[in-house]
Amino acid sequence: MNLSEYFEKAKGFGVLSTAEASGHVDTAIYARPHVMDDQTVAFIMADRKSHHNLQSNPHAAYLFKEEGNGYSGLRLYLTKTDEEKNSERMRSLIRRKSYQEDKDGDLYLVFFRVDKVLGLTGSGKCPVEMKNKD
Repeated sequence: MNLSEYFEKAKGFGVLSTAEASGHVDTAIYARPHVMDDQTVAFIMADRKSHHNLQSNPHAAYLFKEEGNGYSGLRLYLTKTDEEKNSERMRSLIRRKSYQEDKDGDLYLVFFRVDKVLGLTGSGKCPVEMKNKD
């Protein structure tokens, strides 16, 4: 299964971790990523801490925990590659119709290269097949 198939079917919640240039870490709840292609995902972000951190440090990690008992899910290791501000493409990807109305200010579609995909736990099987770069 690839990333697109996985996130089309998976239910659960995700946590995006970023760090500013000095190394101070932030975590935030994020919806499933938008899978753009086999190596690229994107998140819609308000101009808050996670987005701010990515301006000085492009590296992030996304942990996705599947619904249910146990520890099924995956971890994505990411590098920011680009972003769009208030773009038509971003608006077309919004899953919740009320999202745009809920947010004050600008929204960004932030693109990431997927550097590595691992299972949720160190010994857990990864539900996604992908060639990891080491």
